[in-house]
Amino acid sequence: MAEISYPFNADNANGGSQIVSQSQWQAMANMWGGDRVDFQLTATTYGTSFLPFNASVVNGRTVQINPGKAWVGGFYYTLTATLSVTIPNNSTTKPRKDLIVLQADMAKSAVNIAVITGTAAATPVVPTPRRQAGGLWEMPLYEVTAAANNASVTIEGRMPFNVPARVAYPWNAEEGAALQPRGTFYVDMDNNSNYSQYEAFNGRDGRVITRHLGKSRTYTPSMVNCGNPATRMGRWRWIAPNTVWFSAYIASTSSSDIKATGDNWIVGVTLPTPANGATGQVITGHIDNNGAGRSPALPNFLEVTGKTNRGGNTSTLYLYVPNASTTSQGLDGLTIFPRKGFLTISGTYEAAEI
Repeated sequence: MAEISYPFNADNANGGSQIVSQSQWQAMANMWGGDRVDFQLTATTYGTSFLPFNASVVNGRTVQINPGKAWVGGFYYTLTATLSVTIPNNSTTKPRKDLIVLQADMAKSAVNIAVITGTAAATPVVPTPRRQAGGLWEMPLYEVTAAANNASVTIEGRMPFNVPARVAYPWNAEEGAALQPRGTFYVDMDNNSNYSQYEAFNGRDGRVITRHLGKSRTYTPSMVNCGNPATRMGRWRWIAPNTVWFSAYIASTSSSDIKATGDNWIVGVTLPTPANGATGQVITGHIDNNGAGRSPALPNFLEVTGKTNRGGNTSTLYLYVPNASTTSQGLDGLTIFPRKGFLTISGTYEAAEI
């Protein structure tokens, strides 16, 4: 029959079947999720002895593995008591990398702990886990270093763990996610159009937005240490945890230059959200000063270097331009916004959320 489907209450003439083979079960169950230890990493820190399948080396070449549960190749596995495995001798003069795995063997119809032996070499490579539906399917537990001349072995954990399920909220996502386990990804669908659609992570460092979804957000940039030109537009979005992309466009319709106020020697522009002040950050831009009635104080076109000051989180990007008369003088602080001119500036920076 060309059409097969399962499992149903009874076999039928439409291709539905009640009983599934282990191969059919594996094909179906692998759609539910990948291999992982049945344990959610929701705490800030763990001692190695606290985790499932924690292990230790005894008598030089024997690895004792403590109880744990896991999902491997579509099958559930439970180790109920401590199990010991012996790493094969390495009598060569070169080290070897082995792998301790949970191995689903369809020929045996069982999942068991096994040791996959690598090849001794000056720079040994750990064996690749096999993942063959209907054959051997392996999930790593430990990478083993078998030193040369049958010396003692060392182990390092390589097992993947379960994580809390991803969730979504129509609104009030931050408040709702605070009640979810640590390690939860969540999505604010913004069904009340109160903020924007975004994805976030509730982790060890607290809540952090990982990225905006959908359209970028708008903001109104302001000039710092001088008056504001007539036109100010900005767009921005989170593109990664604590990382912002933004662009700003500011244009003057005034017939006079907008000069720095008071004793200020530099003007700036505001960012959509504060930048991390642990280090200074630099972003580039461009000033067009080539229209009718252009300012004689500046060239037609200027490359602009925007810089956030080090030492405190700040929303101000201070603007520097090449010396107007002598390029060898380097950069000067921008002290005017040119009449009839416009500024375009964009870039990526680390924010001050965490």
